[in-house]
Amino acid sequence: MFAPSSAARRCTRRELNTLDEVRRAAVARTLFAPTTLQRALDRLGFVQADPIRAPARAQDLTLRHRVDGYRAGDLERRYAELDVHEDVFINYGFVTAAVQRLMHPRGRATRWPTGRARHARALLAFVRDRGEVHPRDADRHFAHGTVTNYWGGSSSATTHLLDIMHYRGLVRVRRREAGIRIYSACEHPPRTNDATTRRAHLDGLVDVLVRNYAPLPAASLSMLVRRLRYAVPQWYGELTRTLERAKRRLAHGRVDGVEWYWLPDADSAAELERVRLLAPFDPIVWDRRRFEILWGWAYRFEAYTPVAKRKLGYYALPLLWRDRVIGWGNLSLTGNTLKSAFGYVAGRPPRDRAFRRELDEELERMREFLSLLT
Repeated sequence: MFAPSSAARRCTRRELNTLDEVRRAAVARTLFAPTTLQRALDRLGFVQADPIRAPARAQDLTLRHRVDGYRAGDLERRYAELDVHEDVFINYGFVTAAVQRLMHPRGRATRWPTGRARHARALLAFVRDRGEVHPRDADRHFAHGTVTNYWGGSSSATTHLLDIMHYRGLVRVRRREAGIRIYSACEHPPRTNDATTRRAHLDGLVDVLVRNYAPLPAASLSMLVRRLRYAVPQWYGELTRTLERAKRRLAHGRVDGVEWYWLPDADSAAELERVRLLAPFDPIVWDRRRFEILWGWAYRFEAYTPVAKRKLGYYALPLLWRDRVIGWGNLSLTGNTLKSAFGYVAGRPPRDRAFRRELDEELERMREFLSLLT
C-alpha cells in the first residue's frame, strides 16, 4: 500500500457526506501511487485511447500519472509483452484480459454488412495463414474496393471488414506499425450463457466503470451502464436490470440534492499537494456532468470544434491543483522546446507560491515524459 507523505491528504472514509468529500474521493480514488505499467493497467482495467498528439496521446497522458517513470509511447512500445488488448469497452481503448473475458464472445449480436460474411471467412483464413497481417497487404490481396467510413469519408473495404472482425473478436491487434494496427487471428473460448453467468459478467463490467469514474451521480451511472451496449451488444436487453442491481449493491448517499454511487471498499490515498495536467479523457474529468457539479464550470474537448468557436483551445488539458480543477493548459512542441499557455476559471492563477512551484515541477515532469531532457 502507498504510504502518503506528510504533505499528502488522505481519502479513506467509506461514507461521503459533503461535496468536499465527494470531490476529494473523485481525485484520490483514481490517482493511486505510481506503479508498474502492468499493475496500473490491472487496476484501471480500461484506458481510453485517442490518436491526437497534443503533446501526446490521451492514453499516454492518462498513464503518466499512474506509472512510475512512464514515457510517451511506452504502452505502444511494450504492448506485445503486456496483458493488454485494444478493444471496445464504453469507448475504444485498452483493456486487460480479465475485462475482455467479461465481454467476449460477442456472438452474433453484430450483423455483417450485406454480402460480407463470405469475405470475412476468406479474410480470417488469410490472417490465420499469414500469422499477422497489415491491412495494406490484405487489401492488396482481396481488393474489396472502398466503403464510406464512420466519419463520412472513404476507406478500404478490407480494412473496414478487419475492424468489424476485430470488434466481433475474430482477430486482435497484435501490435502497431507506424501507428497502423497489425492483426492476428483470435478465438475467445466458449462460455456458458446462463442467467447467473450473464449477471456476474455484467456486474463485473459495472465494477470496472465505478472503480474508474466514481463517485458517480445517479444520472452518470445510468449513462455509463447504457454505454456497455458497446462492450456487450449481445446483452443489450439486460442493461436495465444491470443498472437496477448496481443501485442496490453499490454504496450510495445523497449530497446537496444529488444521489452518488461508489464502491464501498474503494478507499485510497493520493498525493494531492501537486499540480497535474490531465488528459481530456482522464477518469477524473471524463464525466462532464460530474465535472460541472464538482468544480462549478464546464470543460469541453474542442479538438473538433471550429477554431472560431473554441473557448479553451484545440487540446486543452484540465489543470488539477490539489483536489480542484482550476483551469486548463495548452501545450505544444517546437522542436525540442515545450511551450505552454494557461487559462484559469478565476481569471488568474492562485497566488500561493506553492502552486507556482508545483506548476513548474509539472512542466518539468512533462518534459521528462516527452523525452525532451535527454
